[in-house]
Amino acid sequence: MAHYNSFEDLEVYKQSIIFCDEVWNIIINTSLSKDYKLREQLNGSSGSVMDNISEGFGRGGNKEFIMFLSFSRGSCCESKSQLLRCYRRKHIDKNTYQKLNSQAEELINQLSKFINYLKSSNRKGSKFD
Repeated sequence: MAHYNSFEDLEVYKQSIIFCDEVWNIIINTSLSKDYKLREQLNGSSGSVMDNISEGFGRGGNKEFIMFLSFSRGSCCESKSQLLRCYRRKHIDKNTYQKLNSQAEELINQLSKFINYLKSSNRKGSKFD
């Protein structure tokens, strides 16, 4: 894996933006907009996926980055659970649920692979260079 100068260059970060945008799209275009609590939880957890990637990168050390990538993965799992509630409450249809659930699952897999890569890397992070 190449050395990145910015979190914006990371593929997993780019995918997290797409996921967050698609979640926002259902928030503003479905009855979810009126389910205030669930809407805010889903908006927060999907945003946390991308925010924790960027914050962890910004810490400059692999141990901290791994920890924040783990938080990001947890937020993505939380989003999956909230998406199931959206589907069960009929805010979204089955196809939309399956599409977003698959995107979340792919993000979880990418985050897990990235965490495993960093754990096996000898590099300690930019703050140690």
